[in-house]
Amino acid sequence: MPLHAIDLISPGMRLSHLRQRLSGLGCKPCHEDRLLRGWSQTCSYDKKHSPAKTFFPLALRNELPAIEAELHGLARLHGEYPADKDVARLLVELADGQMVESVLLPRGGLCVSTQVGCAVGCVFCMSGRAGLLRQLGSAEIVAQVALARRRRAVSKVVFMGMGEPAHNLDNVLEAIQLLGTQGNIGHKNLVLSTVGDLRVFERLSQDKIKPALAISLHTTDAALRAKLLPRAPQIAIEELVERAEVYARATSYPVQYQWTLLEGVNDSDAELERIAQLLAGKYAVMNFIPFNAVDGLDYRRPSAERIALMANTLNRQGIYARVRDSAGQEIEGACGQLRARMVKAE
Repeated sequence: MPLHAIDLISPGMRLSHLRQRLSGLGCKPCHEDRLLRGWSQTCSYDKKHSPAKTFFPLALRNELPAIEAELHGLARLHGEYPADKDVARLLVELADGQMVESVLLPRGGLCVSTQVGCAVGCVFCMSGRAGLLRQLGSAEIVAQVALARRRRAVSKVVFMGMGEPAHNLDNVLEAIQLLGTQGNIGHKNLVLSTVGDLRVFERLSQDKIKPALAISLHTTDAALRAKLLPRAPQIAIEELVERAEVYARATSYPVQYQWTLLEGVNDSDAELERIAQLLAGKYAVMNFIPFNAVDGLDYRRPSAERIALMANTLNRQGIYARVRDSAGQEIEGACGQLRARMVKAE
């Protein structure tokens, strides 16, 4: 799908629209701030004798039950699929009945979706198998955090779920700005993932809150990358890494390079050599992610021994590499699989 067509897909509820609505009810910035803090951090501002409730203008107090109900309805839990005590995939139903996925991660982490479906079409990913259905509004993105926080504390949010954040950049950055202020998430604990859209580098440097950056790389071979990520921007890998390095040095956050390991595809010694050359001296982390089996795909993850060897080889050469398992192995719940099974069952 061409980028101009993606930009025309209407999103769901946006925070800017919510702010306009609040302004129309007589809210000043301090009132807006209190309400958005309460929602995004899931604090109640409607308890009996709550000082927050009397703090609001009368028009807002009259509308508050309806606004609360609308915000709560932006993201509702359709199903929870625990993998272990620290990891669980959440199938989230949006107000229009569409489904996306969020993932509760260890150490207070949460992975959120930014689109219903995806236009990039990575051949090893279920999220894009049906293409892009619609954008998520910034309020729907934050609502996933509010939903997760009703279950447990969330101190880190990664934008690596369903969708390509660069294709919904206005809404993603709007959500990041709120989460980094009223949402009380440290800036380095907001992580935006992209396949390498140049608009990301242009926009991130302009905003007050600058998230950490993750790049879905997956190979150092340009021809192979074009096959694995068929609708990713055709930017030279070396240029992509250089642009990411500039951002990393400016923010003091290392770039996280994502590499889904596919046996016989991108796990060769030649790839290791090129990674070492590409990332030598760079402020970077290499995250090897063993492939999570998907019905209908013939890809397989390399052996545990091969995976460990790859990470150890890079570490010995001064490039920090770690193995990050895709959450959901135990429940066959790689990103997009839960939603796909739900749609198939209907």
